[in-house]
Amino acid sequence: MGREIAQTMHYTGAPWLVRESRQREEDCRQLLEALEIRPGQTICDLGCGNGFYTVELARRVGPEGIVYAVDIQPEMLRMLARLAAEQGLGNIRPILGTVIDPRVPPDTCDLVLCVDVYHEFSHPEQMLARIRASLSAGGRLVLAEFRGEDPAVPIKPLHKMTKAQIRSELEPAGFAVVREFDQLPWQHLVFLEAEREGDSPKGEPPTSRP
Repeated sequence: MGREIAQTMHYTGAPWLVRESRQREEDCRQLLEALEIRPGQTICDLGCGNGFYTVELARRVGPEGIVYAVDIQPEMLRMLARLAAEQGLGNIRPILGTVIDPRVPPDTCDLVLCVDVYHEFSHPEQMLARIRASLSAGGRLVLAEFRGEDPAVPIKPLHKMTKAQIRSELEPAGFAVVREFDQLPWQHLVFLEAEREGDSPKGEPPTSRP
């Protein structure tokens, strides 16, 4: 793999996920806009933590949509459940996953979103296989990772990834990069689709747009 796997953020660090400076540092609204979410979609927020992105995803898919909120720490899911109840969101489905399986129903997800969590997967090959199984036809996996190429991003190197690292790990798992969004202050946003029989060969340039 060529990199050290970072430890999962402990639930006691959850306040960092909702810090006041996060919007300025990461431009979370622009990240959400880049996802081009439509009402009625089914989305998985994988590594949802205390629900910072989950609740916004739930609003955007609307009452006809579903957000599977997956975390491996029950304490995080309890925080999420309280937040969802406070905001009256009934379309969130919390799931206690494992380090090898998010336990999302197969063939259901239009989008699987991993914000700053893929680099913490202790068993990436198994997780990617399960993610791939969870995607519906045309569904996408989207990774947001702090830019490993940029020393100005003030995050520990262990919690950053380069685009080359993302490709080197995701392509052998059967994913192809189809879009890269490069307008966020600190992060890469990489869109991938599961390759299927008859797809174009790997290595063709992805589309990139602001």
